[in-house]
Amino acid sequence: MGSALDRAVSTLFRDCLDLSPSEEVLVICNPMTEELGALLRINAQGEGGEATLAVISERESHAAEPPLAVAAAMLAADIVVAPTIQSISHTEARRAATEAGVRVASMPGVTGEMMARVMGADLRLLRKRGTSVGRTLGAGGQAWITCEKGSDLRLGLEDRTAIVDAGALNMRGAFGNIPCGEAFIAPMEGTAEGTLVVDGSIAGVGKVSAPVELTVRDGHLTEATGPEGAQLMQLLTEHGADGTSVAELGIGTNESAILTGNILEDEKILGTAHVAFGASAAIGGTVQVPVHLDCVVLRPTVEVDGSAIVRAGELVV
Repeated sequence: MGSALDRAVSTLFRDCLDLSPSEEVLVICNPMTEELGALLRINAQGEGGEATLAVISERESHAAEPPLAVAAAMLAADIVVAPTIQSISHTEARRAATEAGVRVASMPGVTGEMMARVMGADLRLLRKRGTSVGRTLGAGGQAWITCEKGSDLRLGLEDRTAIVDAGALNMRGAFGNIPCGEAFIAPMEGTAEGTLVVDGSIAGVGKVSAPVELTVRDGHLTEATGPEGAQLMQLLTEHGADGTSVAELGIGTNESAILTGNILEDEKILGTAHVAFGASAAIGGTVQVPVHLDCVVLRPTVEVDGSAIVRAGELVV
């Protein structure tokens, strides 16, 4: 794996972030990811950056804020790379950093094996797919997700901007996941209605043992079946009503991603769809709450204003 991981790290700093000599790089990790964090810091230094490693304790949930000192350091950096267990993507600290022009690569739950494999995808092809999906989502008024297991969920998209996550993090204020490979949008609050049958994985829970049926009413998750559904409801409702808000619709575009139970990779699988609940403010919505959990459907059909972008798990745009 060594050479593949080395290539993936080089791709991150050279092709994705376009690191320039003397730029300040802040690597944020947890004790469990410190080995990878140290590798990233060393490589950033080797590419000419002024690199610092910050090791923080694990957060209570995805979207929970980092320590204040680290949030301040994020604002002072040119680049932030975050191989943390819990995601910083949907935090106020991350949003403030990108608004200040910092380039951020969020890597929640990443492993060396995952990075080596998934970052081996053709970035040019990922960017082409992501642009096509993002353009369709961003121009749409309503999305409709169905699947052979019973999904039937509609989400309003009007007045929202889609985001393409394809490793293009070289511009001022750029933000995305590494490994990359999706396009996503924050649906309008209160518009999602129907049923989503999750047969892939749920963030914070892992792979589902049987399909989990989620009931959505007036833009909120109201019911979820089975033990994994109960876990999801508990993780969301402990943050109040906003925790159950529909926060995101995303489409995976990476052919190298496989189902592992790690949502960072699972949501990138080519032709899958994911719907998240909780925080949406960091991606164009209005809800800010310290939780954001994605739910993956493996073989969906996704239509936007009556035209399919995914058909039975096959990307068609």
